[in-house]
Amino acid sequence: MKRKKILFVASEAAPFISTGGLAEVVGSLSKALVKKGDEVRVFLPMYADIKQEYREQFRFLGNTTVPVAWRNQYCGVFEYVSDGVIYYFVDNEYYFKRKGCYGHFDDGERFAFFCRSVMEILPLINYYPDVLHCHDWQAALAAIYLKTIYCKQDGYRDIKVVFTVHNIEYQGKYSMDNLQWLFGIDGYYQGLVEYNGCINLMKGAIECCDRFTTVSPSYAEEIKNPYFSHGLDGIVRRNESKLCGILNGIDTVSYDPATDKALYANYDSKKLKNKAVCKEQLQRMLNLQIRPNTPIVAMISRLVDHKGFDLVTAVIDEALDNDMQFVLLGTGEGYYEHFFAELAARHPQQVATVIAFNPELSRQIYSGADIFLMPSKSEPCGLSQMIASRYGTVALVRETGGLKDSIKPYGAGGNGFTFGNYNAHDMLYVLKEAMTLYRDKEKWRELVTKAMNTDFGWDISAENYDDLYSDLLA
Repeated sequence: MKRKKILFVASEAAPFISTGGLAEVVGSLSKALVKKGDEVRVFLPMYADIKQEYREQFRFLGNTTVPVAWRNQYCGVFEYVSDGVIYYFVDNEYYFKRKGCYGHFDDGERFAFFCRSVMEILPLINYYPDVLHCHDWQAALAAIYLKTIYCKQDGYRDIKVVFTVHNIEYQGKYSMDNLQWLFGIDGYYQGLVEYNGCINLMKGAIECCDRFTTVSPSYAEEIKNPYFSHGLDGIVRRNESKLCGILNGIDTVSYDPATDKALYANYDSKKLKNKAVCKEQLQRMLNLQIRPNTPIVAMISRLVDHKGFDLVTAVIDEALDNDMQFVLLGTGEGYYEHFFAELAARHPQQVATVIAFNPELSRQIYSGADIFLMPSKSEPCGLSQMIASRYGTVALVRETGGLKDSIKPYGAGGNGFTFGNYNAHDMLYVLKEAMTLYRDKEKWRELVTKAMNTDFGWDISAENYDDLYSDLLA
């Protein structure tokens, strides 16, 4: 069978640049597809924050000019090969020599340049993929440009497009004034991108693509509903014949408690003794009382409403009346940062709050905690519940999106604990159930083993994507 040529377009990818789950997915899925026999290449912006250790290995391929509406901008192209994946880095210091990936006043122009660059670079590198796979709104214009400006040109006309919605909340909305002078889209195509009186790039990509996916089956169903769609449910329903949900995985080589160098001690599902060492060392580091038989309930998250923190703040004092400790790592809204800092001040030996982004500490928490709490109002997929399970920390989640697809209730023979209604006392009830089971050491060990042995790798998901590509190209 002929190797499928897959080209990813994304605003971030691990290990080069990462702000969250998108980077993990692009970095891991590309490698998994190569193992399936596909040829995978990835386009990324050449951000200033990419570490020098990678930059030193980039190979300069050449440069071209890229039209950004009425201007022509310099575009350099660098190449890097890792694990069989070819990465292309799009260089323009005006757009990308800044701190951080997002949040700049001209993000629309920056990603318009990036997406148009992808189209212009293909002849330069003499490469035309079978499938152009675009990720989230920052890459949406690549799909739109292909289907409007380039689709009749040699090399481009047979390319199929897949668009993945990682989070429908962020859609790339801009004033209609920008249609031609900024994005360079002819007024003839205005209907593709116009929605509710403005340009909506995610809407445009959904309309233009041949297939679109979400990062879990449940989320694919949820975004047909106004409660989850942030206004796009009508567009989703109109295009639902093109829609499917494929659950993300995690990099099980990177996230492996048997080899992870960030841990105080390594362990696996057959030899769990060292998980107790990780717990004790975590308690020491965070100045918690050393209590081996007291469950540590942990959260690692952005501190925002839709992650369920309004539920946690409503019942955390009642929860702490039980024999438990609580550990929180994350940053976010000022109200929650203050609330949990004050909570730790009132319960210094029972609660630890770390207002920071700290990847090494997160791994130490995954390994040292007993229960991982994730009560999200909405969650397209979520990776933390999978990572926690991999480290033997039992996940307690609300049944939404990928949380529902990856964690099944203990009472039904599953690998964790779940609750359905978005209700603080429903969450607390299940948390108490989990802490009760924790005290039955034999049953808890069985549950920990089941959680650790759940297959959260990319093999199944990569197979699903590969089948999707094959159907498109049949």
